[in-house]
Amino acid sequence: MSVRLFLLPLLGGVLAPAALLPAPTFAKTLADPATVFAPLTLPDAPNVYRSGAGLPGPQYWQNRTDYVIHSRIDTQAHVLHGSETVTYSNNSPEALDVLWLQLDQNIYRADTRAAVGAIPGSHMMTGDHTDGMTIEHVSVVQGGREVEVTPLISDTRMQLTLPRTIDPHGVAFVKIDWHYTIPGPWGGRTAVTPTREGDIYEVAQWYPRLSVYDDRRGWNTLPYLGQEFFLEYGSFDYSVTVPWNYTLVGSGALLNPEQVLTPVERNRLTKAAQSDTRVMIRTLDDITDPKSHLKQSGEVTWHYGMRNTRDVAFAASPAFVWDAARINLPPVVPWTNYHAVPRLAMSVYPREGIGPHGWDRSTDYVKHAIEYFSSQWFEYPWPNAINLGGHGAGMEYPGIVFDGISDRDPQLFWITTHELGHGWFPMIVGTDERRNAFMDEGFNTFIDVYASDHFNNGEFAPKRDSEFAPKTGNPAQDIVPVLTDPDAPVLMIAADGVSEKYRHSVTYFKGAYGLKLLREQILGPVRFDAAFRRYIGEWAFKHPSPSDFFRLMSSEAGEDLGWFWRGWYFTNAAPDYALGDVHHDAGKPATVQVRNYGTLPLPVILRADYADGKSEDLRIPTEAWRQSSDIVVALPVHDGLKAVTLDPDHVIPDIDRSDNRLAITP
Repeated sequence: MSVRLFLLPLLGGVLAPAALLPAPTFAKTLADPATVFAPLTLPDAPNVYRSGAGLPGPQYWQNRTDYVIHSRIDTQAHVLHGSETVTYSNNSPEALDVLWLQLDQNIYRADTRAAVGAIPGSHMMTGDHTDGMTIEHVSVVQGGREVEVTPLISDTRMQLTLPRTIDPHGVAFVKIDWHYTIPGPWGGRTAVTPTREGDIYEVAQWYPRLSVYDDRRGWNTLPYLGQEFFLEYGSFDYSVTVPWNYTLVGSGALLNPEQVLTPVERNRLTKAAQSDTRVMIRTLDDITDPKSHLKQSGEVTWHYGMRNTRDVAFAASPAFVWDAARINLPPVVPWTNYHAVPRLAMSVYPREGIGPHGWDRSTDYVKHAIEYFSSQWFEYPWPNAINLGGHGAGMEYPGIVFDGISDRDPQLFWITTHELGHGWFPMIVGTDERRNAFMDEGFNTFIDVYASDHFNNGEFAPKRDSEFAPKTGNPAQDIVPVLTDPDAPVLMIAADGVSEKYRHSVTYFKGAYGLKLLREQILGPVRFDAAFRRYIGEWAFKHPSPSDFFRLMSSEAGEDLGWFWRGWYFTNAAPDYALGDVHHDAGKPATVQVRNYGTLPLPVILRADYADGKSEDLRIPTEAWRQSSDIVVALPVHDGLKAVTLDPDHVIPDIDRSDNRLAITP
């Protein structure tokens, strides 16, 4: 039951209490409203590129990269050879004299910057290394003239000095030949993992990728230290040549099925496109049957295409069991002048992934994640969604995610849903993961929480893993150690500044819980969902900043949320409410003194319990604390007050609950 809240001035200090337990002695300091509610200046000022409402401005721009890649895996030497042509479109108002590219494979070199202060357990700590990416040849085509260019390589970055500038709205074509040794299982995000029936190649961050040039910083050239990445959008046409007995799945749509799949496999895929339950495309028997492949010798080239994406990745192995089911979304056209294709949820995994609560259910999880996130937030834009059971890096790429052979429920459900959720953050909403990790890991973990509640009537709810509420499943309780830890970093810190100790508890958990608080305790689902969908829709396939997000949510939801952004994102502020004196005379409204010691004044429920078994809830809004941190609230007339409690359902992270309840003696 809800009743109106009455705020009364506190006259002459403390109210004279009627019969009640002694009020606690407070050694804390009341919050200063002037500080808590001071105007917040966001890092980026509005301009013609980014508006004060958090929307792309009238002159917003971003550059574009379109790739054509041909590659081949030498499975004897574990070497990937490739050549690419990149069409770079300069949509900026500036002329560009250089291009910067990312060479992520150089992180595996012994002399990489990431080797110093490496994360324990990483390849840098175990002594496993490769020679990184070898650049064989680079040329640039401008105005019909091809000029060879000598690259300047610095750690995981490569600079190309252009023969002539790329004028605004101009185009240049970059041609690069390269190769590198694919790391073994220690490689993590890109690896060769042995299994009973053969190696699994998980290939990601595998080609020279153009860095982002934007209106905020110009070239974004942070070195790759093992965190995430920031990329431009475009189209990909890529092919990979592998031995005849390999099955290869990758981002986007397979463009040459007749040349790589048997009629039986193609027929099974057609059935899967009409089935809500999984259809086996390759079975255990197929793995050991050479005739299950289109060829019985030599090599096969798999050709994939994907539009409007920032990246592609793939996996190849002779050991893959493969199953699929339809995604209930309209067909899409995966490539220019190519027919529309149905969208499939797929799983590929070796024999080792099969078992109780194992990969047999993976495609159900894939299908649910894509359909649920599409219905809630923004429609999935690409042809297929693939879950790979391999080394277990727990890593996402557009259209495909890399998870672990040994993952089992509920971890398999949570990791699958989380990695696929990255399709929205940051693959659709293209944030800068190198700097603002909470905008991909935190936002994604937030939508995962509700996916856990939704799947199969909450079979795996509440979400309770290393990413969210790991101890009890109640985030209001589990986040308190983070909020009270003086060494915990804030969410706005750069991703590379967050140590492994705090990576999950801050970037993931706190990042997600902030949105949950905003949705459930501050704005309510109706206003939050509308604003969040607007944010996703406006910034889909673009590059929003934290300032853009903060402005859009405040503007669209109709709230001045500066106090919340400052408290939760720029500091580690927390709520801390306390009960003071209670005055209760028969036949008159009871009055309750409430004090605010916290610097994050979230709305809080005050519950009054009565002797007749009834109770009443009063919501104290954030605005109650704008002028004073010591207020008195009046309850409606109701005799027999037994107790008053602040936040009785533990839905806000009050860091000291010892003073949140008072029992009233007759």
